[in-house]
Amino acid sequence: MLGQLIWWSSIALEMVLLVRGLQNRLAYRLPVFYSYVAFVVLQELVRFSTFQWNFDLYKRVYWSTEFLGLPIGSLVVFEIYKVSLAAYPGAARMARNALAVVFVIALVKGLLDVTTARAGWQPSSAAPEIERVLRVVQAAAILALVALFLLYSIPFGRNLRGILLGYGLFVGMRVICLAFVSLEKHNFWFYAYSASYIGALSLWLGHLWSYQASPQPRSNRPDLDDEYRKISAETQRWLEAMRGYLRKTVRS
Repeated sequence: MLGQLIWWSSIALEMVLLVRGLQNRLAYRLPVFYSYVAFVVLQELVRFSTFQWNFDLYKRVYWSTEFLGLPIGSLVVFEIYKVSLAAYPGAARMARNALAVVFVIALVKGLLDVTTARAGWQPSSAAPEIERVLRVVQAAAILALVALFLLYSIPFGRNLRGILLGYGLFVGMRVICLAFVSLEKHNFWFYAYSASYIGALSLWLGHLWSYQASPQPRSNRPDLDDEYRKISAETQRWLEAMRGYLRKTVRS
C-alpha cells in the first residue's frame, strides 16, 4: 500500500512539474530535462500497468525501460553543463568534450562487463551493470561542477540550484542502491530510494516553479575562459613540441 502511494505521488508530481514547465516556458529553456521527466512519466505508467496486469512480465519491463532511460538521463548532465557554463563558452566546450569521452569509456566498460559475464546479455542483468557505471559518472560530473562553481565563486541561480540538488539527490541514492543494496525487496532501502525521488521532485517543483535568470559572475574573480585559453595554449605548445621531436626522429 505504501509503495503504491509513493508510486502515484511520484507520477502526480512529475505531471505537475511538466505542466508548470510548459506554463512558465522553462520546458523550452531546458528541453532535455523536461523530456526526461516526460519519459519517466510514460515509463512509470507502463510499469504500473504491467505490475497490475502481468506481474511475471514486470521485472523485464522494468529493466528494459530503465535501460532506455539511461541515454536521456546522461544527456541531462550535458544540458546542466551547457546551461551552467553559458557565460564561459570555451570552458563549457572543453568540459562537454571531456565529459563525452568519460561517458563513452564508462559505457564501453559496462558493455564489456556484461558481455563477458556468464549470464550473457539479459535486460535484468545488463541494465543494472551499465546503469551503475553511468550513474557513477553522472554523480562525479555533478560533484565536479559544484566544486568548479565553489572554486571560482560562480553564483548558482535558483533554477540551476534546484536541478543540481534534485538530480544530485536522485543519482546519489541510485548509485548507493545499485552498488550496495537490492530494490527488489520492499525493505528500508526500497522506501528510502522511493522517498528520495519524491524529495527530488519536490526540490524541482520548488526551484523551477518560475523562471529566474542566473546572476552574473563577479568581475573580480578569475575567468574560466581565461583558464581555458591558458590550458589550450599550453596544450598547443606541447603538441607542437611533440611534432618537432617526431620530425627530427624520422629524419634521423
